[in-house]
Amino acid sequence: MPASSRAVTALAILAALVVGLPGCASVVDVDPAVDAANARCADVMIALPPTVAENQQRATNSQATSAWGDPSKVVLRCGVDVPGPTTDPCVTVNDVDWVLREGDPAWTATTYGRDPAVEVLFDPEEVASSTVLVELGDAVSRVEQARACVGLADATPAPAGG
Repeated sequence: MPASSRAVTALAILAALVVGLPGCASVVDVDPAVDAANARCADVMIALPPTVAENQQRATNSQATSAWGDPSKVVLRCGVDVPGPTTDPCVTVNDVDWVLREGDPAWTATTYGRDPAVEVLFDPEEVASSTVLVELGDAVSRVEQARACVGLADATPAPAGG
């Protein structure tokens, strides 16, 4: 076996041992999004920060997902349905548009105008939405923006009926 193959095998065994050590955080169970296999999700996933809102990243059990905190404070899924026009609040944070939906207790922030879309779930009582959206902005901006949020003042008025 060549030295490079032995090194790769040794690294794989070491990684398996580290994951199996007692005391390590458990794997987070997250349902994958419908379009999780989208290649652009891989671009997002490799750019994710190791910490979000001072919470360490944890392993998840499905493709194109991530979580931070133990217990999880922030959960991300790439490849969710792309939101269409909505009356839900839309905010722009560092050139990324997010549609916000308040839940109890978790809020959902979904990228707007990007395909695939990225969804982030968090409890605003546990982590600040501004922190979460800023810290994930660089990673999700790896998916090109095709549309932007508009407010009522920017919307095209409906034609006058007559």
